[in-house]
Amino acid sequence: MQNIARPLISVVIPVYKAERCLDELYLRLKNALEQVSSSFEIILVEDCGGDRSWEMIGALAASDARVRGIQFSRNFGQHYGITAGLDCCRGDWVVVMDCDLQDRPEEIPRLYAKAQEGYDVVLAKRGVRRDPLVKRITSHVFYKLFSYLADVKYDGDSGNFRIMSRKVVENFRRMGEQLRFFGGLVQWMGFPTSSIEVQHAERFAGKSNYTFAMLWNMASENIIAHSDKPLRLAVRFGFLMALFSFVYGAYILGYSLIYSSPIQGWSSLIVSLYFIGGVIITILGILGIYLGKTFDETKKRPLYIIRSEVGFTSNMVQESHEV
Repeated sequence: MQNIARPLISVVIPVYKAERCLDELYLRLKNALEQVSSSFEIILVEDCGGDRSWEMIGALAASDARVRGIQFSRNFGQHYGITAGLDCCRGDWVVVMDCDLQDRPEEIPRLYAKAQEGYDVVLAKRGVRRDPLVKRITSHVFYKLFSYLADVKYDGDSGNFRIMSRKVVENFRRMGEQLRFFGGLVQWMGFPTSSIEVQHAERFAGKSNYTFAMLWNMASENIIAHSDKPLRLAVRFGFLMALFSFVYGAYILGYSLIYSSPIQGWSSLIVSLYFIGGVIITILGILGIYLGKTFDETKKRPLYIIRSEVGFTSNMVQESHEV
């Protein structure tokens, strides 16, 4: 990356259908960041939501040189938007947050102050979540499953809102796997981490775009991306089934020999065959998913494609991808 006057703080925000939030987001960010330093940049990554978000980002960049915008060629997803922003940011400290103002910009000075105590990552832990009940439940279940199956102690109350040192960002950029889960990747790196409790606000406008099907798909992909534990659990389950079958079979054979009783149970035999067949197909399906994801990784496709950018100097975005 070019050695241009490096700002103290960069703020990376993925943007999706946020035309009703952007003006308010910018004003509150500007006021909060200027409490720390006037040397900052705001990077807004527009993920092709189909509204006026990109047009508004262009207007903000034209009015304030500290605002920079990136627009994807198509919808890639929130975690790829964060990745693009981290690839292009230049700050000594980098804040990642959502665009809907549930992550309050006013908490950034507190995050920065906590980081100065010697932490490379400071998480914004939400005290009382202002999400609908269904989303809170599904989110809780997802993070519990993720922590267990991925063997990572991940705090679901923290979300993406956090501040990170330059060291963390540079190491994050080295990880090029296709399946992206920002929080899990940062957690895996193991840098000194702390958290502060923050106020979680209501959405400023609109509603969440995550459906249950999207959350389920994200959960399964991220678990597979971070751990082979589902495969190991499948092997253990298969072993237990084989052991149970052997013991039960020995019992039936012994009973028939001792009491001269004919072996019966055609219905139970068929049910058992269907059950074992379902288990085998499930295990093969899990294995097939892992092979499919391995195939995706071997393609070495770019994580995202940028259609347009505003507020960047010539070639800055291209050079930012060089690690």
